[in-house]
Amino acid sequence: MDLLDTLTAKGLRRELPTREEALAVLATTDDELLDVVAAAGKVRRQWFGRRVKLNYLVNLKSGLCPEDCSYCSQRLGSKAEILKYTWLKPEQAAEAAAAGLAGGAKRVCLVASGRGPTDRDIDRVADTIAAIKGADEQVEVCACLGLLSDNQAERLKAAGADAYNHNLNTSEATYGDITTTHTYADRVDTVQKAHGAGLSACSGLIAGMGESDEDLVDVVFALRDLGSDSVPVNFLIPFEGTPLAQEWNLSPQRCLRILAMVRFVCPDIEVRIAGGREVHLRSLQPLGLEIANSIFLGDYLTSEGQAGQADLDMIKDAGFTVEGAGEATLPRHRADAAAAAGHGCGSGAAAACGTEEHACGTGGCGPCGGHAAAPAAETAAAIAAESAEGDEARTDLVRVRRRGAGTELAPNA
Repeated sequence: MDLLDTLTAKGLRRELPTREEALAVLATTDDELLDVVAAAGKVRRQWFGRRVKLNYLVNLKSGLCPEDCSYCSQRLGSKAEILKYTWLKPEQAAEAAAAGLAGGAKRVCLVASGRGPTDRDIDRVADTIAAIKGADEQVEVCACLGLLSDNQAERLKAAGADAYNHNLNTSEATYGDITTTHTYADRVDTVQKAHGAGLSACSGLIAGMGESDEDLVDVVFALRDLGSDSVPVNFLIPFEGTPLAQEWNLSPQRCLRILAMVRFVCPDIEVRIAGGREVHLRSLQPLGLEIANSIFLGDYLTSEGQAGQADLDMIKDAGFTVEGAGEATLPRHRADAAAAAGHGCGSGAAAACGTEEHACGTGGCGPCGGHAAAPAAETAAAIAAESAEGDEARTDLVRVRRRGAGTELAPNA
């Protein structure tokens, strides 16, 4: 179809689509779905080949957050039965990170609940980064600690952090509907602080909160304008005990269209399938890899993900390869620009591929298995085996499993 031919050509030229074209992707039918995936896949392969970057979450501090984000199981007033604990010690976090790295993860994401870090918290995270990089100096470390104050991003950069994650989540027009304790502008400010300090900006969205197609397009264009190097696409996990517990608005087909729209708007940017992948994409997860070039392995912050070995098997069976520690994530033109700006993350390979003349393919917060020993206990799938019929959300097929619920598992075990 003309739309997909146009979007593919633009993506191969790194040209931004119009808002109308992005909206049209979301409006395509199920009959056109495989054509949409194929078109987005061609753009993905031009810039990232068939590599999949693996990311691993380490939840440094869980629960008891003073913010009221409606989607979050850790929010103020949440009745969700989740694991709650205070800061992990650096050696505990390093041990958790090592399990992910053994399974093939390239990036470790250090996450802590709360409005934002204190200066003492920055010291804690700095010690944790030192412990992780002391064991593996090649690992990328991304911090996700909430809203940053002045000079905190610089301190994280000096401590060895490569990136900072802070999602915009939804459009500016609807942000006040999901959170009242901080603003959309606060989030933008934190992403800009991180970028200004030389950290790679990792910022994404949450789909499925009742937003419109226009909201989705608005937030993705905003992320592009902010200069995000990595765009995590989360699909809402409606936790019982949160205000959005009944928001089951997504189907596998809808999720694929959203991923495709993000890829067309961000052709040469890392697109990561993040939270909710197993719950909403279900048996169509391999098609998501045709569009996105990055995923999380294993568990998320407070919910169980797919077992790590199942993720690795899925990548292999779908004909993809795991991105190695010595390979650049970003294509050459973005890697060079990031290096010039001091954003070292994803640009460390000696020969970054993916220029317009030569496509990549030569070689994203749980436990991942790999062929090494699996950490503590394998997680159960967060989904039922059957996939949805048509493009309708099927709540009867979906079950959210809380990470570690009813057990004495160590954090992220």
